[in-house]
Amino acid sequence: MAISNIKEFLDQDEKKDQLRLLTAGSVDDGKSTLIGRLLFDSKKLYEDQLQALERDSKRVGNAGDHIDYALLLDGLKAEREEGITIDVAYRYFSTNQRKFIIADTPGHEQYTRNMITGGSTANLAIILVDARTGVITQTRRHTFLVSLLGIKHVVLAVNKMDLVDFDRQVFDAIVADYKALTDKVGIEDVTCIPLSALDGDNVVEKSDRTPWYDGPCLLDFLETVPIHTDRNMTDFRYPVQYVLRPNLDFRGFSGKIASGVVRVGDEVMALPSRKTSRVKRIVTYDGDLQEAFCPQCVTLTLEDEIDISRGEMLVHPADQPCVGRHFEAMFVWMDEEPMDSGKHFYLKQTTNTTRATVDGICYQVDVNTMERREADGFKLNEIGRVRITTAKPLFFDAYAENKATGAFILIDPVTNNTSAVGMIIAPVDEKDIETERLPELNLPKLGIGPEHYEAIDRAVKDLERQGLAVSVIKAKP
Repeated sequence: MAISNIKEFLDQDEKKDQLRLLTAGSVDDGKSTLIGRLLFDSKKLYEDQLQALERDSKRVGNAGDHIDYALLLDGLKAEREEGITIDVAYRYFSTNQRKFIIADTPGHEQYTRNMITGGSTANLAIILVDARTGVITQTRRHTFLVSLLGIKHVVLAVNKMDLVDFDRQVFDAIVADYKALTDKVGIEDVTCIPLSALDGDNVVEKSDRTPWYDGPCLLDFLETVPIHTDRNMTDFRYPVQYVLRPNLDFRGFSGKIASGVVRVGDEVMALPSRKTSRVKRIVTYDGDLQEAFCPQCVTLTLEDEIDISRGEMLVHPADQPCVGRHFEAMFVWMDEEPMDSGKHFYLKQTTNTTRATVDGICYQVDVNTMERREADGFKLNEIGRVRITTAKPLFFDAYAENKATGAFILIDPVTNNTSAVGMIIAPVDEKDIETERLPELNLPKLGIGPEHYEAIDRAVKDLERQGLAVSVIKAKP
């Protein structure tokens, strides 16, 4: 249907869904070249970009007489000099069916944290392999990281098929090897495509040089892969970000719906107080709604006056998250400084921030072999399973079930650096945790008498609600 005016075009563009994807692969597998070719062949480059690309290809390109499409992504001087990707590069484009945000992530093991950053919000991963070398150690590492991030859709792009004369047997052997790997790490949706990024075979259009391949080309697959079912639309989770009080007649709770659906009239429970009420209004800038769902940003008003503040959460009473201070999680160390096991961190999860400590390390994972080993700490890019205790209860789900409430970061309180990112696996039973004790408090030594006991009792109860065991000795006069 022809678009008659600009408003109709903008309305149609607004309704497109968005696919976030990352590319990963070993050095020289062609990640940047593939994305550059995708942008070039889909006619998403401006004239000045094309002119700069042709000029840079002659000056610093690594593709001989061809245009070096990798230069569209590798913009850093060091990347162009070494011919590798160092930092995450983002590119945005759209087609008639969908909008795309592409993260071109580094393949080197020393840049694992960059890949974790680029893939943290991705719906799909494109894993590139060289047709001449097949599945290698780097491929196994990237696939493990993709499974760790909970990315449900994977494209195995067997690149440089032109260098093996588009041999079907070579492609089939690589696919069989890779499927054995994805079965091991639990990735179910895998699509394998033979292509040549430099020549454009099976990138935007089907290639005549692969008559034996009856699957889609890369762009067709990216436009049609279903991602709407990836979101958790069952468990309603609403972390409160801000209490909106513009005047005496309005008090609402603003935030982004992390998962699930909420409707006017629904009964909701506030955590941690566990007080209940019903949704009176769902307020947005464009007017009130009768229902809202993730990832919409809305303001909820309730029929009853309930004390709720930032960091607390609204849920449906019949479907509650885990509430606790102790849990196990997979853990990626992101800081240049090695982990200090005795250090206290800030833990940020949804809109909640609290103090936290790493109580124990269950094991560390060798990202190249996926073998588990004992460890007493973590260094940059190392991954493992840990046990964490927080100063106050968190409201969380397992990361595999709900990414929004199952993810967290640890922040160094001194440098404000992101020390680690984590994916919650399961809560830990209180009985398995050694009770944390505060030092005994001798009241007379501090000049405190019986007239202060009531206030102290209230403080003790507040600490005990946080799970701390407190010992107070009231000396005889």
